[in-house]
This record gives sequence, C-alpha cells and structure tokens, in this order.
Amino acid sequence: MSTFDLSLSSGNRIPIEQRNPAEVTHIKGIAIAPRYVSAANPAFDVTPNKYITAIITEKGIIRKPITNRKINDKQLKLI
Repeated sequence: MSTFDLSLSSGNRIPIEQRNPAEVTHIKGIAIAPRYVSAANPAFDVTPNKYITAIITEKGIIRKPITNRKINDKQLKLI
C-alpha cells in the first residue's frame, strides 16, 4: 500500500526505518555474506518527484500535477 503526504516539501523529510541488516546477510540464520560486510536494509525507499509522471493504483491513474483533490477523488489514503 502506498500513502501520500502532500504537506511535505520534500521526500527528504520522510524518516526511513532501517531494518536489521541480518535480514539481507543471512538466510534461515546462515550467513550468506562475509562477516566483515555491512548491509543497508531500508524498510522502503522514496522516489524523487522528478522521476514520477503518474501514480498508478488499482483505483485509477493520478497524473501530474498530483493534488489532494486528485488523491481524494480516487479514495486513496492520505497521511
């Protein structure tokens, strides 16, 4: 599920949860990466606005400019 917060001036203001690196360095408790390797494991990422031309969902397509009204018309979740 996607959520939209149009009150933010930039996606850089969205805190991204960092998950346990072992989720990507281990499978069923067995290391698949060398011990000295570090890993990043973000819970999600944020696509920069300049790369988005539309948002496609099961409820329809929202084209730029993306506004609260367009999101509400599609009954999508705003936070």
